Amino acid sequence: MSRNEQMYLDLIKHVLRDGAKKEDRTGTGTLSVFGYQMRFDLNEGFPLLTTKRVPLRLIASELIWFIRGDSNIRYLLEHNNNIWNEWAFKRWVSSEDYKGPDMSDFGLRSQTDIAFSALYEEQMELFKQRILSDDVFAAAYGELGDVYGKQWREWRTTQGQTIDQLEDVIHQIKHNPDSRRMIVSAWNPEDVPSMALPPCHTLFQFYVSDGKLSCQLYQRSADIFLGIPFNIASYALLTHLIAHECGLKVGEFVHTLGDAHIYTNHMEQIEQQLQREPRPLPTLKLNADKTSIFDFEVNDIQIEGYEPHASIKGPVAV
Repeated sequence: MSRNEQMYLDLIKHVLRDGAKKEDRTGTGTLSVFGYQMRFDLNEGFPLLTTKRVPLRLIASELIWFIRGDSNIRYLLEHNNNIWNEWAFKRWVSSEDYKGPDMSDFGLRSQTDIAFSALYEEQMELFKQRILSDDVFAAAYGELGDVYGKQWREWRTTQGQTIDQLEDVIHQIKHNPDSRRMIVSAWNPEDVPSMALPPCHTLFQFYVSDGKLSCQLYQRSADIFLGIPFNIASYALLTHLIAHECGLKVGEFVHTLGDAHIYTNHMEQIEQQLQREPRPLPTLKLNADKTSIFDFEVNDIQIEGYEPHASIKGPVAV
């Protein structure tokens, strides 16, 4: 069994054993622990879980969306990526411009009411098509506020200027690799109220040693079943991409969690996943012709040898 995947499975078991029952913003309820760390050796295979299928193309398109500094879901929809839809959709159905059927509490009601679920899917499809085809509508309701990519690439200063944190940190890795200031922060207190979802993965730091690039992420809020598998693969991919540009090998991805939780409506899925035997991890292949992370497209990122168990679906708490 891969030690990398075992890290994740051990987290699940720890929360099931020692977690405290807590209420949460979504009203779903969680089992939660505070403070946990996992270390993934990126030389032992790319840490894409095998106990359930995790779609790398969604992870890659979302990461490229962050890297571009984008904050509108249109780019994601153009790449058939729906993972941010609910937050933008919620803004639309809560607005005065929305004239359709009542969609209040859609996140919970759609799980239990079949007729409502069909209505929700109909309205969501209409929403997606309008985002893709209507520039004015996309500008108004496709925007998520100054979320991750905006903070990474255009952090606004009190002097009215902007800081490209990601470009700056890559420059430091190349020219001052012993720096202890190679940090990118997505948590901007001034902008949090305007964000559709305040950053869960809030701050990451790079470290260079023996020609290898490592990354540590601090994540304030960690949805263990749905979110964490994406986060592990996303920041492992980011580390690979930056190492590729900087002419370095990869080291570790260190994942430090604040509130690590399992939603109560994911318990059956978690138990199903724990019954599965992990399989060998895949290998990441990057387009060698691309020398800058800012030039990568989704098709430049591939994996080989990925043979996971089937996917396990679970509702998103919005």
